Amino acid sequence: MLKKRKRDEEGGAKEKEMEIVWQTPANLPEKHDYIFRNGRRHVKPYYFEFICHVKSRWAGKTIVDLFADDFRGRPYDYYVSAVKCGRIKVEGEMVPVSYIVKNSQKISHFVHRHEPPVMACNVTVLQEEPDVVTVCKPATVPVHPCGQYRKNTVVGILEAEHGLGPLFPVHRLDRLVSGLLILARNASKADLFRQEIEAGLVQKQYVAKVVGVFPEDEQVVDVNVNFNAREGRSTVEVGELCGKSPVKGKAACTKFTLISTNGTHSIVLCKPVTGRTHQIRVHLKHTGHPIANDYLYLSEHETSWWPEGMSADRAAARRSGFLASEDNGATNCESICKEDFDVDPMCTNCPDLTPKGYDGDEDALWLHCVEYSGPEWMYQCPYPDWAVLT
Repeated sequence: MLKKRKRDEEGGAKEKEMEIVWQTPANLPEKHDYIFRNGRRHVKPYYFEFICHVKSRWAGKTIVDLFADDFRGRPYDYYVSAVKCGRIKVEGEMVPVSYIVKNSQKISHFVHRHEPPVMACNVTVLQEEPDVVTVCKPATVPVHPCGQYRKNTVVGILEAEHGLGPLFPVHRLDRLVSGLLILARNASKADLFRQEIEAGLVQKQYVAKVVGVFPEDEQVVDVNVNFNAREGRSTVEVGELCGKSPVKGKAACTKFTLISTNGTHSIVLCKPVTGRTHQIRVHLKHTGHPIANDYLYLSEHETSWWPEGMSADRAAARRSGFLASEDNGATNCESICKEDFDVDPMCTNCPDLTPKGYDGDEDALWLHCVEYSGPEWMYQCPYPDWAVLT
């Protein structure tokens, strides 16, 4: 932990103490880290030390150019100021803005970190065993630290609100997907689960709410899935197309069974045999019955099915050019209150509570994990409210 004294900019010669505690991944989330507002769970911004080592392609660049070229979330002037005041250091030492970095050097970047909010739903503990914890994961909450998320994750929330940790996720659910999540309480138990999954001994079941009347007979979709990381979406590769060009996708198979329908939507049981990125979503689209609020996989002629207010994956859809950008007042509504946290004058996100570029309209995707089973074990999760059609 580092403590830093700041000069009171308003008072000029007057000096005051301001304690800044730099956090690292070793700092565990705590209950008071969260702010609940307008149906969203926010994280109080906190000072965080990012650590990396100079890659060979960075060597020979100035410290400022390195950040400006490869970390474009902040303006060039910010990086100049950060180096000058010591928020960016090399091997723990302050350096001039003209400093040329060398291969493998350790670089620290101290930032005022703002995490994106998630839906303000509880992470419900379903079952606690000596080696396993099962929970019902809310939609929009990532499973574990990734990207901009650290405390606003299932693992972080369980640590802060239930004192459960360390935990080892046995499988993953996409951020917008809800439902059953299995977490091992030690590495050896997690490894046993991993071995069973890799051996094909684990079966998974999901439910989805899809467009239209789904066929009564079981539908088996056995087509390759190709995930485009840049666009953040998957496509299927039908056999006829694969003969004309090299196969890029991975083999994928999902079995679908109708549970109920009201003539407008259907509830479908989904049994993925493989586990590809967005597999269930893109396979349902392939059947002609995409998930009814899945903006990323609803085609243009199906936009009439989009329910008012439902906006799962809107941000990804915009990146892919499938949804036009629109003004969003959510960020303005989330401007900080003075009692919530101190504004950092150098922070590029302050005074807003949410980080720049956040799309505040995300809601739950109508896809929910209900069961995982393996040799001599089974874990289940209750169905969500939207799975009951009226």
